[in-house]
Amino acid sequence: MTRGYAAFLFDMDGTLIDSIPSAVRAWTAWAHRHAIDVDLLMRHMHGVRAIETIRRFAPASVDAEAEFAALLQAEMDDVADVVALPGAADFVAALPVDRWAIVTSAPLALAERRLAAAGLTPPRVMVTAEDVTSGKPAPDAFLLAADRLGVAAADCLVWEDAPAGIAAAEAAGADVTVVTATHTHPIDTRHPQIVDYRALSVRRDGSGLLRVLDAIPAR
Repeated sequence: MTRGYAAFLFDMDGTLIDSIPSAVRAWTAWAHRHAIDVDLLMRHMHGVRAIETIRRFAPASVDAEAEFAALLQAEMDDVADVVALPGAADFVAALPVDRWAIVTSAPLALAERRLAAAGLTPPRVMVTAEDVTSGKPAPDAFLLAADRLGVAAADCLVWEDAPAGIAAAEAAGADVTVVTATHTHPIDTRHPQIVDYRALSVRRDGSGLLRVLDAIPAR
């Protein structure tokens, strides 16, 4: 059992759902169109807002906003194999509706599309790419989600899979659990890790705090 938390804040892609194949297909096609090193791009695009990745890697002559719109449409059209991670649906369904949020670097339209494809109902609070000026690894998105839930970020547990998101959660002062279901290589982190949610359950203690049962193993 972990300490108690006022709320849980979940990243989406790679944390609650597996949309990685869809994202890789869209970004690989984009990289090929602009003669960008695919492997280098893949090392840096996960967990970061798409527009920021485009501005970082695209040739100077490219219209970043137009490229973003085209890439977004490609990802919106490619959700056939987007699925919830094992145990994720039951785990979030057991949470009080006012005590969890999704904090994603995806735009709202894409987030809603992928959640629907994965069979997950969006929570009451969702912070998406449009909601902040500075995306992950800045802490702004997690701070905003905590504020919308009426709690302090330091009293939240963040569930993340990507280095940018982990850094954002740390900067927000939250505890972190790393979800590794979609990882192809071990991640170097000091935080507890889980593969998926099948071994986990949650209860609300007498103080109203959320506690995870079947303790998350430290790595």
